[in-house]
Amino acid sequence: MLNDLASVMFDEAALAAKCREMGQELTRDYEGKDLLVVGILKGSVMFFADLVRQINVPLNIDFMVASSYGSGTETSGKVNIKKDLDADIKGRHVLLVEDIIDSGVTMSCLMAELAKREPASIRLCALLSKPSRRQVDVQIDYCGFEVPDEFLVGYGLDYAEKYRNLPVIGVLKREIYS
Repeated sequence: MLNDLASVMFDEAALAAKCREMGQELTRDYEGKDLLVVGILKGSVMFFADLVRQINVPLNIDFMVASSYGSGTETSGKVNIKKDLDADIKGRHVLLVEDIIDSGVTMSCLMAELAKREPASIRLCALLSKPSRRQVDVQIDYCGFEVPDEFLVGYGLDYAEKYRNLPVIGVLKREIYS
């Protein structure tokens, strides 16, 4: 599968270091707060697991499944929530964890929906941000890396549900998805 990459953008060491750094910042910011960390599946699973192990405060976890992409490379513009939260978030501090913020459509819709449920706060943590593709302005409170407009896979990021298990993040060769 590594042969399908045109290049590696972030190796295992860079990803681990970024998770440690972000975990330390989150530990400081959420000390003494009732924290619920919400992973946006499926893409965030690798980052989510590594990140929460670096947060040194009591927390609960939950997951949502939402997408605006399907099996394509372009957003459909319509968000489909396939799995909602199990936990009540009223009065709680909610940290959404996402793999990449691309168009911003999915996250904007999710944050608006969750705000209606009266949490104490909602913040967004994303491993990657691709601002050149933004269609909707979304505030990323904790951002790992800003990336160029390339089709990235690995470490949870996929193309047609493949490549998530790569331990690195790389640029997928254009001939794979063209």
